[in-house]
Amino acid sequence: MPESNLVDPFGRTINYLRISVTDRCDFRCTYCMAEEMVFTPRKNLLTLEELAFIGHTFMDLGVNKIRITGGEPLIRRNVTQLLGNLSTHSNLNDLAITTNGSHLHTLGKDLHQAGIKRLNVSLDTLDSAAFSRITRTGKLETVLQGLETSSALPFQKIKINSVILKGQNDDQIIPLVEYAISNGFDISFIEEMPLGEISSHSRSDAFMPSSEIKQRIEMHYALLPAPLKTGGPSRYWKVDASETKNTKKQVCHIGFISPHSHNFCGDCNRVRLTAEGRLLMCLGNEHSIDLRATVRENPNNKDILTEAIIKGLALKPKEHHFD
Repeated sequence: MPESNLVDPFGRTINYLRISVTDRCDFRCTYCMAEEMVFTPRKNLLTLEELAFIGHTFMDLGVNKIRITGGEPLIRRNVTQLLGNLSTHSNLNDLAITTNGSHLHTLGKDLHQAGIKRLNVSLDTLDSAAFSRITRTGKLETVLQGLETSSALPFQKIKINSVILKGQNDDQIIPLVEYAISNGFDISFIEEMPLGEISSHSRSDAFMPSSEIKQRIEMHYALLPAPLKTGGPSRYWKVDASETKNTKKQVCHIGFISPHSHNFCGDCNRVRLTAEGRLLMCLGNEHSIDLRATVRENPNNKDILTEAIIKGLALKPKEHHFD
């Protein structure tokens, strides 16, 4: 596997690309977006062919991990065609997707056949009423059905992502851990990030640091440091499933993504491509370049796209500045 040719101004090697295929979502999670949303006009979104062209160019430059995101990526029409296209590149060793799980019960098999190796599924509560309140439009039973269907498929790993809000779903920390352990899933707890326009709650009042979540878990389980690295910002601990009800006898990894309480920028190895073609150098800053204009003004010209990507990395900041 060749080394990445992408190095930012602070000497960090970029080998991880997150691609958003749509800004639309069939949920309206209270910590993510307003109930009434105005989405990007479809004509302004990158086509699947443009997304594939940009993805392959990044892999030619040494990127070896790609994660597909949204909005909700599984509502993008023919998204599995894009996944199958990306998975053919010889440099790629990890193709993953982050989903809210609403379509896993019908698309799980297609995702695996298209080359997805790992699933990240957003799940913030196991209480149906709380799930409906948080997602506004989602149905818990559909997501759980999708997870059950997917767990029977030979994915390398399924991981749950949970955003915990104080006073809203912090009573679900232990049930979520127990659910992950019993099903052989990993789980990451994510501090709420100040992204998106919301009106449902005060972010400062609802904020729950990773340290407090970890303390609650340790009241029930002994957490041991884990060497697991997935290329993302999670810091992992492990629970020995042999001491739990997990019949699969697998080790459950519990991760914490802590953009507020533990800045993880020092070893950042990733950039993000938005659905409308902006290459974001950092989730917490607006530094970006317009790759849509580049590929539409210079169709199939990989040299010009490569030059734009390399020059764009000069804009990557040292760290985010979440408040």
